[in-house]
Amino acid sequence: MTRLISADINDIAANLQNYDRALVAGTGYSLSGIACRAAEIDEAQIKNILPEIRVGVIPISSGEGIIGGFADAVLNILLHMGANAFVTRTTDVAGITESFEKKADIVMLADDERFVALHIRSRSIADNAVCTGQAFATGLSLMVGGLNGCEVLVIGCGPVGRSATETLIHMGSLVSVYDVNTESLIEWVKTLGPAADAKIQIVKTLDPALQRHQFIIDASPAENIIHAHHITPDTYVSAPGFPCGLDTEAQVRLAKRLIQDPLQLGVATMLVSAAKYHIERQQ
Repeated sequence: MTRLISADINDIAANLQNYDRALVAGTGYSLSGIACRAAEIDEAQIKNILPEIRVGVIPISSGEGIIGGFADAVLNILLHMGANAFVTRTTDVAGITESFEKKADIVMLADDERFVALHIRSRSIADNAVCTGQAFATGLSLMVGGLNGCEVLVIGCGPVGRSATETLIHMGSLVSVYDVNTESLIEWVKTLGPAADAKIQIVKTLDPALQRHQFIIDASPAENIIHAHHITPDTYVSAPGFPCGLDTEAQVRLAKRLIQDPLQLGVATMLVSAAKYHIERQQ
């Protein structure tokens, strides 16, 4: 996962309501609504059971250490979604133990490599990279009224971009993919098989691809790769990559046709994906 810094996330709690309103204005769906669509879960069902689901957020100090404010930002997203969530007082193994002692149904924890939600009873894993890709592809589809048969450019094919690409293929989109590591990209596309391969085109030069596509998912961590001259009145961008790849003028031109955040959609989708077990038990 891209390593965030405190400045990227320190205003999440204060702006969750505004962020929700912006999502509704741009897509017709709230944070909860997009997450549930991405996870293929009925929103009414999940809202009824989330207050009963105990979620422990565990700070992890390994690798480069704890990102200031990260656990609290995750906690505030979970509370906004309606979960019964808490941050453990202790870290690492002690934090995991504390979550079990507090009877958590789900634990969320992140290190330099992975950010996951683990559902204890079902042994299921909701990975942030996978959930983020699903959520931002879903958000783009909702913004434009569906992507079946549409051409979409995905920039950056790390774990988030790959998840977004697979989600788009599932939607019936025709996907062009660009990554600075073309060899790795080619090898990954081969693993998808002939059916998916027919819907994927590998792009080797970014600028003309940006000018040719009106629907874009920017899952790259590169800054300032999308400029104002790439933006038309018909351009829509969903940008899970962080920092944002759009320069300031490009962001202004897009206005409500841009979805971008450092944590919110990914965490919300992790939560509802991990909570599937509780819905299945009720059926």
